Amino acid sequence: MRLSNVSVPEAVREIITRNRSIYDCMKMDLINYTALAVKIQPEVEKVLGNPVNLNTIVVAIKRYADSFEIKDEVKDESVLKNARLALTDGIMDIKFSLNDPSMDPMAILDKFSKITNNYEFFRLSDSFRFLTEDIDDIRQIFENVPNPDEFFNTGLAKIRISIPPHQNQSDVVSYVAEVLHANGIELVNAFFSQDSITIILRGDDASRAYAILHSDIAKAR
Repeated sequence: MRLSNVSVPEAVREIITRNRSIYDCMKMDLINYTALAVKIQPEVEKVLGNPVNLNTIVVAIKRYADSFEIKDEVKDESVLKNARLALTDGIMDIKFSLNDPSMDPMAILDKFSKITNNYEFFRLSDSFRFLTEDIDDIRQIFENVPNPDEFFNTGLAKIRISIPPHQNQSDVVSYVAEVLHANGIELVNAFFSQDSITIILRGDDASRAYAILHSDIAKAR
């Protein structure tokens, strides 16, 4: 089980990485940082669950933009050097609102633990997320919930990326998104935890994405 603990810089990176047009404009230095901060401030606050000073977001955006220049100067060393990958396919993303009275997260966690250990749990500002195997026993947990199919996003796979503690983990998602985008693969989502980053992809893309990232790691050794 993993519990998310997202900082402002992590939230900013995640939001920008998901928005391909903003990401590409930032790489080309075509973004006004203050204007972008105003645009994404509501989403940053939603992710963190509390108000965030606009200047704090501007600083996080600038540091993220500066990381592109650093990576351009140090092209010989991959951000993924010494990383470990773990691919799991047949995954579904289960999301439900914190305000849904029919959903008791602790009761659901208890039921999950009796079925499988292969799941991850993330508490976001307005919702809970489970990444788990798409199996009948898991679906049955939600069989008495109205419109259970609305909670499920299926046909997914996940790649967990573990970076050694002494290495900088801050640019992993942007680097991975860039590498995969160059090969025609887009991320569905990304989640941060204390010791790893989990990227979510469409199941059809997972094997090729794993091979691309594994090759990148091998070249860096």
